[in-house]
Amino acid sequence: MEIVVKPGSLSANQLTIKGLIVGCLIMLLLIPALFITNLVEERANRQEEVAIEVSSKWATAQTIAGPVLVIPYHDIVKSSEGKVTVYKKTAYFLPDQLDINGTVKPEIRHRSIFNIVVYNSDLRISGSFPALKFEELNLQPENILFNEARIYFGLSDFRGIEDQLNLSWDNASLPFNAGVPDNEIITNGLSAPVAVNAETASASHQFNLKLHLRGSERLYFIPAGKTTTVNINSSWTNPSFDGNFLPVTSPEVTAKGFAADWKIQHLNRNYPQSWKDTKYDISNSAFGVKLLQPVDSYGKTKRSVKYAILFIALTFSVYFFIEILQKRYVHPVQYVLVGLALCIFYTLLLSIGEYLVFNLAYTIAASATILLITLYTKSLFAKWKTALLFGSFLAFLYGFIFILIQLQDGALLFGSIGLFLLLAVIMYYSRRIDWRGQANANAGASLQT
Repeated sequence: MEIVVKPGSLSANQLTIKGLIVGCLIMLLLIPALFITNLVEERANRQEEVAIEVSSKWATAQTIAGPVLVIPYHDIVKSSEGKVTVYKKTAYFLPDQLDINGTVKPEIRHRSIFNIVVYNSDLRISGSFPALKFEELNLQPENILFNEARIYFGLSDFRGIEDQLNLSWDNASLPFNAGVPDNEIITNGLSAPVAVNAETASASHQFNLKLHLRGSERLYFIPAGKTTTVNINSSWTNPSFDGNFLPVTSPEVTAKGFAADWKIQHLNRNYPQSWKDTKYDISNSAFGVKLLQPVDSYGKTKRSVKYAILFIALTFSVYFFIEILQKRYVHPVQYVLVGLALCIFYTLLLSIGEYLVFNLAYTIAASATILLITLYTKSLFAKWKTALLFGSFLAFLYGFIFILIQLQDGALLFGSIGLFLLLAVIMYYSRRIDWRGQANANAGASLQT
């Protein structure tokens, strides 16, 4: 059955003009959608500012580096004229074995309406340094300044230190002091003098350190050992394992928390176990765990706003078809009101999502918007059947977008397929409309004859 545009409703020219007006309204309503996107970014930035503020008082993300044995030496250079110049330089030695075991205890700090993740950690760091082979670095024992040997230990934020740190070195307790004499390898950390001489340098050395450390969001480690093993467990249920190395096996993540193990060999990184006269950036090899927020409502809200053009275009298209089929005139202002209702959905979602979990906020905002537009449709077309069918269409559309937001890798594929099928349905029903009014023209010619 073909539906003909009759003189009692919209003429063919009026239909064309109305279609152009609806198209222009769709484009104009993208302006408030853009403002909403900026609002989402503003609130997300505000959350980041609050997180930085809380971290600045607690402690920021922590990266642990070392320990590193640092021994100065004299480099004697003799010129061709026989002039002797002595330069003071530094040799660096990394441990043969580095084992880190610990527990991360997360806490939620509330500031205004925002929740910030911080943590306390209890770490046990142990290992050993091998016998120092100075000949591999072309160092002469008589040029080495053993009395200035120190242990460096890197930390990102000193505010996270809860107790005095003492390094157990061959059963001797070495108290750490803040700061390092040079920042060639560790830019921010602690140091302690260590007793090394020509005799003890040929033997291995054991070390042990207990560290109670506060931090925020992230805990990373530098694989300083020839073999580095890390075992971390926590009650946090939303970890993200990243950096340059992933756990050796799939981390165990349950409703009670997570446990993860790493094992890194010196061949997996781009710096040696000992060196001199070269600067290596060991921070590039960091790895560890992030404590993610369970729900990123701002990220999901921003993703949903990207579908604003889809909501507005499909809603206006269906309204346009209903207007033709029901032979009822809908004023452009009424289209604008419906479009604004669709835009306000996102502000509802954003504001409610700051107090409730995203899924519940989405359900409340979508339900309110569907109810509002359904009742308004009833007032425009005076038929409950039309209003309920349109409300069902909106419910399907919001449900479809909700599923896309939950997806990650498959969002583009399923979204493209869904939109293709939806467009196919609209094209199928639009073919029944005589857009040019040819039937009317033929009928008019027959009457004149």
